[in-house]
Amino acid sequence: MLNYDPCTIGCQAGWRKYEHNPVLGDSGDFCFDNHVLKVGDKLRMYFSWRTHYSIAYTESEDGLHWGERHVVLSPRQDISWEEDLNRPAIDYRDGVFHMWYSSQTTGGFNKRKWVDSYMEASKEDKGGSVIGYAWSRDGIFWERLEEPVVVPDCTWEKRSLMCPTILWDQKKEIYKLWYCGGGWFEPDAIGYAESKDGIVWEKCGKNPVFTPDKKNLWERAHVAGCQVIQMDGWYYMFYIGYEDLFKARICLARSKDGVSGWERHPMNPIISAGLPGAWDCESIYKPFLYFDEDQDRWLMYFNARTGTTERIGIAIHNGRDFWNG
Repeated sequence: MLNYDPCTIGCQAGWRKYEHNPVLGDSGDFCFDNHVLKVGDKLRMYFSWRTHYSIAYTESEDGLHWGERHVVLSPRQDISWEEDLNRPAIDYRDGVFHMWYSSQTTGGFNKRKWVDSYMEASKEDKGGSVIGYAWSRDGIFWERLEEPVVVPDCTWEKRSLMCPTILWDQKKEIYKLWYCGGGWFEPDAIGYAESKDGIVWEKCGKNPVFTPDKKNLWERAHVAGCQVIQMDGWYYMFYIGYEDLFKARICLARSKDGVSGWERHPMNPIISAGLPGAWDCESIYKPFLYFDEDQDRWLMYFNARTGTTERIGIAIHNGRDFWNG
């Protein structure tokens, strides 16, 4: 009999999947691309809920067991660029929650069955995506702008921008934004922009700042869906590498300035699909990391797909140093 730990299947560089995965989502549901932050004495997860074309939230005391789900941001019927809201990035500052979110349109296809409309829109190249901005005092009731704050206006971005990830630079007093652009169904590459107020953005002249390395099977098609963490003099980027449109894994890279000179982790991909028949047996998407100070460990939230079901699970890394294992 083989002696192995099933929680290490598909894991590299010291990561281990949580034994009670998935932690959010039901069979036949579609919960994906999340952001986790501490609010008071609880953790709050904002996540994409495609069943409702909306952004929802749920709370947890330990980051492992999550409570009831509540929709907090839905498409406005009178706003043409809002059909499917997803992929939130949250910053809590000076008593205000700030949210940047992706808003996708399918080009007029019927939304009653999302998988059909998305596949048709992708095939016909009629979809589009922009990044919107909302704000809230309690993180539950949100106000938002009438127009998107970041739109595709560069050749490489085609008609789609999505997957914002945000850092606040205290020294420069600016927001730093990494986002994906290009393909509508799945983006092609990662760009960068800066803003003083989170509303008016200046894109980097070197965009895209992170592109697929065609030599690597696991990211030869696209790179997208990143989270950037600034730590110990580095910008660490956890990102999705796409072998093709339907096969994805989580990878890691780092850069001194967050724009250039990216060094990929030698053990990429660090999180891959599980065994056949498992809840995560097809593709792994969109990492988001939260450091658990009490347990001295990283919790990486990711979504995994089987067929048209997508749910959220956790990978755990003990200790703060995730680069050296």
